[in-house]
Amino acid sequence: MPQLSYCAEQVRRFDHDRFLCTLFAPPVEREALSALYAFNVEIARVRETVREPMLGRIRLQWWRDAIAGIFAGSPQREPVAVALAETVARFALTREHFDRLIDAREFDLEDRPPATLDDLAGYAEATGAPLVTLSAEVLGARGGTVSEAAEHLGIAWALTGLARAVPFHARARRIYLPAAISRKAGLDVLAMFERGPVPGVAEVVAAVAERAREHLAKARALRASVPRHALPAFLPATLAEVYLKRLAAAGWDPFDARVQRADAGRLVALFLSRVKRRY
Repeated sequence: MPQLSYCAEQVRRFDHDRFLCTLFAPPVEREALSALYAFNVEIARVRETVREPMLGRIRLQWWRDAIAGIFAGSPQREPVAVALAETVARFALTREHFDRLIDAREFDLEDRPPATLDDLAGYAEATGAPLVTLSAEVLGARGGTVSEAAEHLGIAWALTGLARAVPFHARARRIYLPAAISRKAGLDVLAMFERGPVPGVAEVVAAVAERAREHLAKARALRASVPRHALPAFLPATLAEVYLKRLAAAGWDPFDARVQRADAGRLVALFLSRVKRRY
């Protein structure tokens, strides 16, 4: 593989699923997608890279100022910001999507679970849909049913990721599972932090996964409206389907090794088959 740009390398390291998706885009658009996804890596990892919430808020504010500078024509001299400025200018991207992504990450700094499944879906929409929408804009598709498909896919992908990330968050003593469903299932959150798999976690994850499947189905129902040249932005639908099936096979236990298995070769082959029939 040729040497990767800084942004592409960051995405390969920290968001390998989306890195695989970029490989199906033309070279110029591939670099633009890498800039978008590297920006998302930066803001998504803020909570795990700071010791105190206030430091996280300062970092998110830095990115708000950076985005303002990009759209004002004076980007920060930071690798991701520079690449993002080139991408915004070349593809006339919509600023509000960047602002929404940053604002949504404030929730990560609160260290509390969403109250309900609807609240979790709202968080998933805010952290997922704008990124899919921006990706579609890079690939020359925007508005109408494309935006609707992007919204549903963004929610489905984010919810799937949150379900699979339960062990990662538990190790950091954080939880994104809805509090109301957790109480109903009798999930002992502190015990999960200490011991991993505990009674109730599968029931809660199953509820989250079911909501993800609902949105995935809605995204797929709109696939005919997505231009073929924009498909790399929608390939996470294929990954979401794979990961939801793995969760189901594991009895909705996110601590099961099958759920976290990496199989890049198989996923690329699956992408190739899905590109022919639109995610």
